[in-house]
Amino acid sequence: MISKATIIRSLPYVLKTIDIPGLGKKYQGKVRDFYIKNGKRILITTDRQSAFDVILGHIPFKGAVLNLLSAFWFEETKDIVPNHMISVPDPNVMITRDCTPIPVEMIVRGYISGVTKTSIWYSYERGEQLIYGIPFPDGLKKNQKLPNPVITPTTHPLAGSTVHDERLTREQIIKQKIVPKKLYEQMERAALALFARGTRICERRGLILVDTKYEFGMYKGKLTLIDEIHTPDSSRFWTKESYDRIFHTDEKGEAPNQRSSDARTQTSGGGKFGSGEPDNFDKEFLRLWYAQRGYRGEGSPPKMPTELVIALARRYIAVYEKITGRKFRAFSYPINQRIIQALTT
Repeated sequence: MISKATIIRSLPYVLKTIDIPGLGKKYQGKVRDFYIKNGKRILITTDRQSAFDVILGHIPFKGAVLNLLSAFWFEETKDIVPNHMISVPDPNVMITRDCTPIPVEMIVRGYISGVTKTSIWYSYERGEQLIYGIPFPDGLKKNQKLPNPVITPTTHPLAGSTVHDERLTREQIIKQKIVPKKLYEQMERAALALFARGTRICERRGLILVDTKYEFGMYKGKLTLIDEIHTPDSSRFWTKESYDRIFHTDEKGEAPNQRSSDARTQTSGGGKFGSGEPDNFDKEFLRLWYAQRGYRGEGSPPKMPTELVIALARRYIAVYEKITGRKFRAFSYPINQRIIQALTT
């Protein structure tokens, strides 16, 4: 595992943004800078750390992990739906097809969980049972596995927009013609197939793919997977061992006390189902840290302490190595010139 000293040395030089000569106008999303030239979209994944739709800080090596892990998953899933990846000339860079984005994020959830206001658990514990147009029964516990994965779509604002993601229902998307019905149905099928593939691969690595988001675009009339896939930013992962240990699952994957008292009355602690958080390898660790301090996206966020930055860097690298089976190759910062050279020579 990468050393604490290496992460600390890198902190002053993390990739916050980058200007590439000769590529024209720079665009910025939450985490990526990108340029569009000759029908290609050049994505540079920075070390910016976002949560609650806010940039909270910067994490060494994070950009490379996201980029390389996405490249792994694009290869593993290209038989399900075409994706935008062309090449990876640098650990932080991906050359992609310039697709026309579809303004809907497809969020697939296999478990009822989460701390953000768009999560189904956030609504459910407050008494809602019709969420994203989907009915949920009484008595569900936090972190309980759903009978089948569900899709909870949200709006996807353009890069650089200050508008936050908003809930949508399937019916709203089709009725308001945000996406044509046949295309949306194709997106649903692709999203569920991608989630099933991701679930199987993660299971082999001792991980549970809890939930994730997929973004799609159109390229030459074809639905195309864009942005990133199954990364610690776009997905949540639990270790299967910790989930089984905390929630006492039986061989069928069902918890013996799932039908006990309503989770909305339970608090953390002990070993009851819904009463603890499994070990995770994603930025839910960060969200929980902020939520415990009363921050969910409004007002000024608390500053990320160095120990939190170190813990996040290690988690990002660990999930890359666990999923891919490859060792992450640490590099020396700063990396701006390395990226510029990769894109201009």
